[in-house]
Amino acid sequence: MNVSHSRSAEPASGGARRRSEDTRSAILAAARERFATDGYDRATIRAIAKDARIDPSMVMRYYGNKEGLFAAAVSIDLSMPDLAALPRADAGQALVTHFLGMWEENEVLTALLRVGATNSAGAERMQSVFRDQLVPVARAVCPDPEQAAARAGLCAAQLLGLALTRYVLRFPPAVGLAREEIVAWLAPTLQRYLTAPSP
Repeated sequence: MNVSHSRSAEPASGGARRRSEDTRSAILAAARERFATDGYDRATIRAIAKDARIDPSMVMRYYGNKEGLFAAAVSIDLSMPDLAALPRADAGQALVTHFLGMWEENEVLTALLRVGATNSAGAERMQSVFRDQLVPVARAVCPDPEQAAARAGLCAAQLLGLALTRYVLRFPPAVGLAREEIVAWLAPTLQRYLTAPSP
């Protein structure tokens, strides 16, 4: 009987895990939308819980407080390409192409941009993502590693400017550009930022 009981308990445990994962996913999806729409300060645990159709206590149970929820909601791995493994002349094109894919396929990055533009916590999170993930990529291909942060900052200015006008503010000319056109326009600029001699 003990064996039978153990076997019957396994699916229940698996079901509980699935429910927990579904709940977490619902909370994070609601939080990203609410943070992006309302900003960090105006978004509330109660509103996020309502959007996720759960009790606010469940949000607190999983994430502790709003800061913990925000950190989880905007946690992102940019999965940066290894530019050092590519021909040096392809670095700019690879970077633009990669970020276009990230912006168009990952709503977390857009939510982080929206919050970062209006809130210090969001700005700090955005800064850490680009410092930890973009600067090492620039350092791998630039001719003067001590200038990697400046070069990464210039690349970020171009990429974030594009994202802001295309995906957040939705300026018609920016929205209307095909991906191939964006790559053709921006790749040479990023290539220069990454690999040209310092002025």
